[in-house]
Amino acid sequence: MNAAGDAVMQRLDEMEVKLTFIDDAVQALTAADADQSQRLAALERALRDLRGEVALMRVAQGDDPRDEPPPPHY
Repeated sequence: MNAAGDAVMQRLDEMEVKLTFIDDAVQALTAADADQSQRLAALERALRDLRGEVALMRVAQGDDPRDEPPPPHY
């Protein structure tokens, strides 16, 4: 092969290596995104459950937020 052909092959090899690293990075980011999505969904469920528990505790104590007087700046 001539020098020009060798240079083209070298550039192709470098591009293949870079593409492999990019592909690995994309796969890692996809996995991290999926993990974050699962964690966010779990946190949203926990927050919803906690809000429900607080509401039940208020009802059990007889505290209804609608019965509270408005803040003094009204």
